[in-house]
Amino acid sequence: MHNLEDIPIPNQAPVGRPPHAQALDRLAAMAEQLGEGSLGADVRQLAARINEGRFFVACVGQFKRGKSTLLDAFVGEPTLPTGVVPVTTVPTVLRYGEARTARVLIDTRWRTIRPEDLPQYVSEELNPENSKQVAGVEVFLPSPLLASGMCLVDTPGIGSVFSGNTETTKDFIPQIDAAILVVGADPPISGEEVALIEAVAANVDEILIVLNKIDRVSATERQQASEFASKVLEDRLKRPVGQIYEISALNRLNNSSDADDWNRLIENLKLLASKSGQAMTRSAAERGMRRFSASLQRSIDERVRALKEPITSSEQRIANLRQTISQAEQSLRDLGVLFSAEQMRLAMTLLGRRKEFLKQVLTIAREEFERETSAVATTFGPSRRRELMAIAQTVARRHVMPWLDTEETQAEELYGAVTQRCVNLVNGLLQRISEEQAADFSHLPKSLDAEHGFRTRSRFFFHDMITIAQFASPLLYSIDCVMGALHIHRWMQKDAANFLEKLLDTNASRVQGDVEQRVVESRLRLESDVRRLLREVSASAEQALSKARELVAAGTNAVQNELERLRKLQEELNTLAAVR
Repeated sequence: MHNLEDIPIPNQAPVGRPPHAQALDRLAAMAEQLGEGSLGADVRQLAARINEGRFFVACVGQFKRGKSTLLDAFVGEPTLPTGVVPVTTVPTVLRYGEARTARVLIDTRWRTIRPEDLPQYVSEELNPENSKQVAGVEVFLPSPLLASGMCLVDTPGIGSVFSGNTETTKDFIPQIDAAILVVGADPPISGEEVALIEAVAANVDEILIVLNKIDRVSATERQQASEFASKVLEDRLKRPVGQIYEISALNRLNNSSDADDWNRLIENLKLLASKSGQAMTRSAAERGMRRFSASLQRSIDERVRALKEPITSSEQRIANLRQTISQAEQSLRDLGVLFSAEQMRLAMTLLGRRKEFLKQVLTIAREEFERETSAVATTFGPSRRRELMAIAQTVARRHVMPWLDTEETQAEELYGAVTQRCVNLVNGLLQRISEEQAADFSHLPKSLDAEHGFRTRSRFFFHDMITIAQFASPLLYSIDCVMGALHIHRWMQKDAANFLEKLLDTNASRVQGDVEQRVVESRLRLESDVRRLLREVSASAEQALSKARELVAAGTNAVQNELERLRKLQEELNTLAAVR
């Protein structure tokens, strides 16, 4: 977030100046001297919240987990947009202020808005995939929970159909000081949620796990979801995750009293603020110093190199870089052909597996259906039909849902094998670029790593085909009444058995379609990540060369003066890096 306009902060209590504040101010000034205005603005943004003792507790998780509703419940009033579709498009910071107000950051300037106008800037419907280019949103509220300096952050949900929202949340990770991971029972914790909290845990120690929407599931389902989430997270994080707080944020926002963990969650949030607030603020400053210092160091190194070597050498080096990147683009196109062929192979594999599944399961499902329907004692025709259809749905679901897990695992393994080829190719290209340019590109985002499975979540749901289960016409209803009265049930039994087969076939096809769609979307997202990675490789070198041309044209003195200035900045950067 870039804050180039100083506006009054509503009733922000002053605090003592932290040790890193002066170093951050100087780091921002150095960035501005180097022409890195965007970086300097980011440093000043961090320095401002360090000075004020503010720390970010981010609410993260899959879309539609109820994150916005949870934060509303924390502050005691509806503030954030909520809805039945993915809503939040940009991180929204809730912070303390005696006056209830809000502001948005667009084009490097803060603009004051009314809190009720937030949907215009942060909702997916009114600002799809952040088309308005909102860089930051802050809401000021007189909430006692925020008075200590704790800022609650609503982040875009991961795994929605809007891939930009997921990337926005991942980009915000370096600014997170503590996290609240919101999970659910239906569906349970996803792989993307686990990967996200794993990335967060690499930077922070304080993580609270909340199982939301418990009003929608049974006590057994709550227990199973909590145990599953705890096991998965502890396996991945390699550390205990503590209590999982089972709550209903919506009920709490509506002042409904439940036998849940709400009070304990609030107490632990307050305890976190009182005991760990200063430590988290200090840690944020240290992380920021490391991150921003490394960025400045790379900028200085590239500028010095561009000035010391002949312009023609720099031009040739960048020409070679462009050629290598062009070759990488061609390799991506070649990979597209490979992926298409693999998609067809995977589709044929899944088709064969679907046929085999139906062949094996139909006999077993029919036997289960006959056994369970034999116990139906209802004689009234329409009621009996409904009961038979419900049994058919239960039996079909019982066989289809476990098969979905099997198919996802198999397909992900096949997709992963193809992806690994892309991972190896691009990492090889980056290594080659690094060797040819004699530069270190380890700072680049690790878009390609060992975890190369599906990059999109499953959107499969069991289709109950409820319209088929209902009466097609008043005539059928009348016939069922007559047949029921005469105790003639065979034709209803036959209809229900046919319905069972249709359920199995339709949902097996939907499983296959869901997996194939995930392959396509994951491939597109992977290719987008690679292209973004390659663009970032050349940006710094191009900028340094442009500046070097200007100085060389101005004469030898200009070049020497710039080298001396860079040397002094380097020395000062080394001094700042030693600040503890």
